[in-house]
Amino acid sequence: MAYSGPFQPGDRVQLTDPKRRHATIVLQPGGEYHTHKGIIRHDDIIGADEGTVVRSEQGYEYLCFRHLMVDHVLSMPRGAAVIYPKDSAQILVEGDIFPGARVLEAGAGSGALSMALLRAVGEKGTVISYEIREDHLEFAEANVDEYFGGRPANWEPHLGDLREVTRETIGGPVDRVILDMLEPWECLETVKDLLIPGGVFMTYVATVPQLMKVMEGIRELKCFTEPRAWESLVRDWRVEGLATRPEHRMNAHTAFLVMARRLADGVTPPRPQRRARK
Repeated sequence: MAYSGPFQPGDRVQLTDPKRRHATIVLQPGGEYHTHKGIIRHDDIIGADEGTVVRSEQGYEYLCFRHLMVDHVLSMPRGAAVIYPKDSAQILVEGDIFPGARVLEAGAGSGALSMALLRAVGEKGTVISYEIREDHLEFAEANVDEYFGGRPANWEPHLGDLREVTRETIGGPVDRVILDMLEPWECLETVKDLLIPGGVFMTYVATVPQLMKVMEGIRELKCFTEPRAWESLVRDWRVEGLATRPEHRMNAHTAFLVMARRLADGVTPPRPQRRARK
């Protein structure tokens, strides 16, 4: 799929009608998309610029744009719940995922975070993905392959338990580790051994008990900085003149994010000091 320029065969295109209902098609020469408002011919879209309007046989108008990553993630088949774009964005920035980085993720799920990481590290970086469930890994591989139009050369998906992974099995240490699993505290020793000094560790947990256990586990190891935890909430607004107001529904709690950095070997972290209560 091309990312810009006129539409080409093979592009995934989102059609939006005047009621903001979406439909997705993959362009094929001679192809047709049948709607209750008549047929849309793929040839009427191929060669046109993004942001064009195509009309069905009955004259009904549809706005045409290529799928953005957020559109693809929210519409793709999934075996496990995906990390939502609002949290993926936090991981990429707070985790400082840079071009050329070696990133290890565990709990590949349906591949949503894998796609974001692969785009962030670029062709010179590497993403190593571990998934313990074969059915989830199959979804992740299929979704990533479809999004990139084939298997990215810098992606290494594996079926296995992260606790059995060593530096030798993955060809050396990594710059970043991202965990999305039920019991990430069980893998903290492995994370410590795999991360370079100064490397960033992040984990994604859904519940308060999980948050408490992983935070305490990080502190007990005494090889990470004091962990930081937060969540992100997103609320759209309806802007219609004097009727401008927040939307009644919002994308609220999905999970907590936890971040810490690996200390150099032999370093004991300073004990956090909190202000005394008056």
